Amino acid sequence: MAVSLTRTAARIFIGALGLCAMISIAWAEDAAAPQAAPAKQGAADATGGNPPPSDDVKQIKLTDEQVTHFIAAQADLASIASKIQSAGDKPDPTLQTELEAIATKHGFTNFAELDDVAANISIVMAGLDATTGNFVDPVDALKKEREEVQKDSSIPEADKKQLLDELNEAISTTPKLQYKENVDLVKAHRAEIEKALQ
Repeated sequence: MAVSLTRTAARIFIGALGLCAMISIAWAEDAAAPQAAPAKQGAADATGGNPPPSDDVKQIKLTDEQVTHFIAAQADLASIASKIQSAGDKPDPTLQTELEAIATKHGFTNFAELDDVAANISIVMAGLDATTGNFVDPVDALKKEREEVQKDSSIPEADKKQLLDELNEAISTTPKLQYKENVDLVKAHRAEIEKALQ
């Protein structure tokens, strides 16, 4: 039971990020690869001088316009997915230019803003119950699952240790939702978001 919930939560979180996050992660790794220290400085600069919370997610209060622009951008991002996969770990300035062009075409200042919107949408999507549509903060859900694993005497100790390690890592890298108003906004566009990310 515990394994399935963790894997499901991870799948939902990754799925909600969609192609935009895959691009962002690849791009960030490419930018960070040559020199780790300046990459950290760049991350701080992108957030106005403050390092972002957990796992470099800059949380923002979403607007309806940002969410609809994010949805509209998915088709263009999907059209260059194969180029991104082909590029692998190699930095590709042409591809970065294309990403910036897609972002500005869809009303974003730059790709970093589109990426921030994607990350904030994903935090909410990861916490939405597939059946009820109710939101539970992903960090709270992971902590509850950790408690259940700790109490479950039917799990062999080696498996329990591995599960707890995975859960602790997930808790430490999953950002807690800062802007509760994002929940209603994302819920209002949930069907469109899910369709766009398929």
